[in-house]
Amino acid sequence: MVGTMHAWQALERGHKVVQIEREAEARGASLRNFGQIWVSGRAGGEELETALRARELWEGIGGRVPTLGFRPNGSLTPVRGPLELAVAEAAVARADAAARGYKLLTPGEARALNPALRGDFTAALYCERDAAVEPRTAQLALRQELLKSPDYTFLPGREVRGVTGAGAVRDDHGDVHHADTVVLCTGAWLGGLVRELAGPDLPVRRVRLQMMQTDPLGEPLPTSVADADSFRYYPAYASPALDELNARQPQPETAAAHRMQLLMVQRADGGLTIGDTHAYEHPFAFDTVEEPYEHLTGVVESLLGRPLPRIRHRWAGVYAQCTDPGKVVHRQQVHEGVWLVTGPGGRGMTCAPAIAETTANELGW
Repeated sequence: MVGTMHAWQALERGHKVVQIEREAEARGASLRNFGQIWVSGRAGGEELETALRARELWEGIGGRVPTLGFRPNGSLTPVRGPLELAVAEAAVARADAAARGYKLLTPGEARALNPALRGDFTAALYCERDAAVEPRTAQLALRQELLKSPDYTFLPGREVRGVTGAGAVRDDHGDVHHADTVVLCTGAWLGGLVRELAGPDLPVRRVRLQMMQTDPLGEPLPTSVADADSFRYYPAYASPALDELNARQPQPETAAAHRMQLLMVQRADGGLTIGDTHAYEHPFAFDTVEEPYEHLTGVVESLLGRPLPRIRHRWAGVYAQCTDPGKVVHRQQVHEGVWLVTGPGGRGMTCAPAIAETTANELGW
């Protein structure tokens, strides 16, 4: 998605663009995500500003490309008990709460927005600026729009293997491509050419996650949904109240072991995308394990007040994340006319349009 948005920005600014994709179609984290444009938990400052700008860009692109499935659905994070409620109250008291569209709702107000939440909870944190697209088909939808331009060329099934000069790269078919600017958006592929160009100390790490998707729910889930464990994961919720929650009400053992939170979005077909876990230690496991799925199922069913539909898909994904949590993305010139852009972490789907816009502005496109 980061690479495609760079192609979008360049084309919009009047350039001829060649997009080289190592797969026949993208198969990495750009598809294996929630499709969330997730503003609510972003750190204040640059990260929030990037997410809000990306949200604005996504809405504009969604208007041009309806098949993206862009929808400004907002999100609800139900909370239970005084400790979780205090974290939500601290979030609403932030100086940037209005920019996020934060509101603290009663259970009745939350169910007016999302009647599918029939479980018991004390209150719910609403974020009006959150939105969603369809992750499995967004790449295809964007490409169909890009291909309408005679200045756009898509070359799938090719991997860039070397830099041959200023603004020139060689792919694994032996072809050399010349440009004024080359932008390498390599996703979670951090070895090989990336290591050769950027060196062994690239400040980016890989993160593995597990997710799942259900059969259609049979009713609308009008907002995205998170649980209070997301407070522990996203930087916007850091506060003395969160410290108190962590000290007095730690996560369940499975959730803590897999660094879990609940995020849930309804897909266009009515199914639910549900996750996720976080693994940072290498080497990653090669299999998916059931305990996280069982935990997520229990959390979701307690919020919906009903059994989940059948699980249709389970998968693992890997994304690249800056080791400095204050950095939105790693952007580095690795050769004359060649730039590496990687490491947005779990912000990739949310922030890709604004990341690409910043690259375009900084390089004077």
